[in-house]
Amino acid sequence: MKEGKILIVDDNEDVLFALHLLLEAYVGQIRVTTHPEKIEQFMEAYHPDVIILDMNFKRDAISGQEGFQWLEKIKTVDPQVVVLFMTAYADTDKAVRAIKAGATDFIPKPWEKEKLLATLSAAMELRKSRTEVQQLKEQVAALGETAHDSQYEIIGESQAMQEVYSTIEKLRDTDANILILGENGTGKDLVARALYHQSPRAERIFVGIDLGSIPEQLFESELFGYEKGAFTDARKDKSGRLEVASGGTLFLDEIGNLSLPMQAKLLTAIEKREIVRLGATRTIPIDVRLICATNIDIHGMVAEGRFRQDLLYRINTIELHIPPLRERGSDIQLLADYFLARYAHKYKKEIKGITRDGRNKIQQYGWPGNVRELQHAIERAVILSNGSMLRQEDFMLRPAPQTSKNTSEELNLSLLEKEAIERALRRADGNVTRAAELLGITRFALYRKLEKLGL
Repeated sequence: MKEGKILIVDDNEDVLFALHLLLEAYVGQIRVTTHPEKIEQFMEAYHPDVIILDMNFKRDAISGQEGFQWLEKIKTVDPQVVVLFMTAYADTDKAVRAIKAGATDFIPKPWEKEKLLATLSAAMELRKSRTEVQQLKEQVAALGETAHDSQYEIIGESQAMQEVYSTIEKLRDTDANILILGENGTGKDLVARALYHQSPRAERIFVGIDLGSIPEQLFESELFGYEKGAFTDARKDKSGRLEVASGGTLFLDEIGNLSLPMQAKLLTAIEKREIVRLGATRTIPIDVRLICATNIDIHGMVAEGRFRQDLLYRINTIELHIPPLRERGSDIQLLADYFLARYAHKYKKEIKGITRDGRNKIQQYGWPGNVRELQHAIERAVILSNGSMLRQEDFMLRPAPQTSKNTSEELNLSLLEKEAIERALRRADGNVTRAAELLGITRFALYRKLEKLGL
């Protein structure tokens, strides 16, 4: 064996010494105690795989009643742990009762070495199987919780999208961490799934988590999991997404929302390839391929000190940029026809297509919400239309911003920013660090602005 952890509980120190001496060559770690009331403490701190439990303690020498009481407490703390009863007073009735209560097998006193080792080996295998089954259950649950609407494929024939397809193809045999950059609604989640389906881990689990939709105080418990009792509502152990995704792929959407303390913890997990649940002390090994995405200027965040540069290096072995819809030309019409067919079928409408004026309107619109906004616009138009074609007036789009006014405001803001920086530099006698403090920004952010404004 030479693996796993066992806890031996017996009120006879000679028995404990003999078992420890015998098993230390075959088991990874061994703990012993003569005090059954300390079992729960051992379980919380040591997390044994197998517990060898004496049935008869000094208070009740032969009935085994104490053993059954401690077995019940053990199963309450960890239902997956394997318990082997040890007794010199075994009989059929006790054996049947023990199995019904949750024990796995008996070890007789005195024991035979080969039988003892065989029983313990089988117990270790059972514990391993239970752990794997539990992990599979958690993975299935996670799939249900994080399943995206994956019935949409990536649609696009434009040159911009051909470059995206080419990059995805080049990455099909790699396990490298990937950072997907793009505006809201461009389909970063679909690209993440495409990368997953073409990766060496395509047969393993894909777990996604939208960090933009999770309150900051829940980041740690969602990513790393928690032990029972770690906080008020922690009524049972729960695996985090990093643990559940082990062996597969974890998609962290909107990673720019991670706080600096959580960035540090994620970096440690990636570097050490292990995690610690909230409220626990033991480490859990993980093997995860990360795909991250954000609509934020993450390089700007690094310059401003709001995102760790070392974490950025870890998550963007490859950086993939998704073009906004306004830069995809004819893909707008292609996507419009796709969504029209889908929603006409869904809402049982006999709509054959889009009029020329309608197509001109959607082609000229800027689509600040990208593909997601186009999808909602088509769905709304289908619902409200009474004709056989979608017309220009069926598309209720946001009015386009006035370019001249915005340009003027942008120029004025740039001028004000330049004047403020120059004034701060003069007051700081050219000291960039001091000027940054006066402006209320980081030194790195000031350097970027100086470069941008040509100062």
